Amino acid sequence: MIEAAATAFASIVVLGAGFAFGGFCYHKFYKWHVLRKMRKAFEPGDPALVLAAMGKQIPEADPPTTQEEQEKSDNENHWIRRDEQDKIDAIINGTEKGHYHLLIGEKGTGKTSMLLDAMQKIDGEGIAMLDAHGDLEIFRIRLGKALNFEFHEDYIGSYFSERGPRESTALLDIERAFNKLDKVALDRRMKVGRPIVLIINSMHLLKPDADGMNLLELLQQRAEQWAASNLITVVFNSDDYWVYERLKQLATRMEVTTVGDLPKDKALNAIRMYRSKYFYEDPDESILSQVYEKIGGRLTFLNKVAKSVDMLKTCDEISAVEKQWFLNQCGLLGMEMDDDVMDQQKYASAAMVLAQALVDQEAASDGPIYNPEHGHDLPALPLHKARQVMTRADFIREYDHINVFTITSSAMVRADSVPMQRAFREICAEPGFRDYLDATLQRINDIESLGRTRELVAKDLVLGGKYVISQEKGGFGKVIQLVMPPEEDEDEEEGKGGENDS
Repeated sequence: MIEAAATAFASIVVLGAGFAFGGFCYHKFYKWHVLRKMRKAFEPGDPALVLAAMGKQIPEADPPTTQEEQEKSDNENHWIRRDEQDKIDAIINGTEKGHYHLLIGEKGTGKTSMLLDAMQKIDGEGIAMLDAHGDLEIFRIRLGKALNFEFHEDYIGSYFSERGPRESTALLDIERAFNKLDKVALDRRMKVGRPIVLIINSMHLLKPDADGMNLLELLQQRAEQWAASNLITVVFNSDDYWVYERLKQLATRMEVTTVGDLPKDKALNAIRMYRSKYFYEDPDESILSQVYEKIGGRLTFLNKVAKSVDMLKTCDEISAVEKQWFLNQCGLLGMEMDDDVMDQQKYASAAMVLAQALVDQEAASDGPIYNPEHGHDLPALPLHKARQVMTRADFIREYDHINVFTITSSAMVRADSVPMQRAFREICAEPGFRDYLDATLQRINDIESLGRTRELVAKDLVLGGKYVISQEKGGFGKVIQLVMPPEEDEDEEEGKGGENDS
């Protein structure tokens, strides 16, 4: 019996030890496996490049290896090369290090395209790219996809009585992913000698609430730390000014690159080259000048115009779309509006007042601010002046988000694009516009005045009653009391009546 008990005990010990050893080995293997998978995310080839090639309908090609091949690739595949491309190339290939970067500019100026072009030159080696999102869970999933990190969702250590590390929030998961990325970046720098580059596009999609601010603070803290150690270069890409405004508060190693519209000479040369290559025509210089005067140097507009048959007609269509967008978002309702839409009309009227101020500034400069040689110089107001004009400080961020107005990195407010400024000019030039705007503002004031007015109704008083209004002691309030005369007793009235009878 003792022998059987000893055998059973030994079996239990052996099984327990084997089970514990197996769990320990699996845990160590899993940690090694996580780092190995994350290293693969920075090997040559990137899904973003494949998707970009499919979007442009061009086949994937090997990256150029010599300077001549590089110049030939730029001339053949890219019909517009911006001046900022050299700086972006230096950031992506690891030459520029020791800082993290913020690319800021209006939608459609070519920020993401420059990043993809720079990635293509090194075949995405050492690069990870993702798009931000307002939902932290979606951001977590996209970060995991970019870094090839599963956030321990494939961990099966619980079979060995090990508690799974997945029990956490999205923000803690992101922090854990960055902890793993630290190890990969340190190992890579010792082998390759240049930092990893992490690109986060669409930073303006983060919500300016508590969760969004916590995520932005976490990203900036990591970016500062990595820039100081030359481990990882973080590139933030944003369309809106508020991201720069928030990052600037804690920034010490941040560099800001503003990406705007193309100057006139580059825009006209790009259209001329595109039409010559794909339409086999040499457009007249006067037509090209009219195109630039109508839509400016915004890449997304130039791309649409260059591919159209009638370029001038397409320019007018773009301007009409921008005008309709502005009216849909900020249209006025006049004196007849209902009081239920007062808040929306405050938002709309403030935008119209600011648009009118920009048009007046343009008119004071003797017509449209346009130089035939250099191009457009749109009228602009400092941010604090724009808020004074609108008498509101909270609307301008939303205007920037919906691409009606834009705030530059130097805190200047202007129309989002040349077609939008044309829309402002046309709307403000309509007959009766100023009167209609004044009527809307007057209606808003009337509704607010009614909301601030309190009506007191004093009912008819009988039997000599009266209201007494007095100042509240120690305060600013009023005390209203109803005072009635004292009632006479019926006995006294009867006694008085008897005396009179006698």
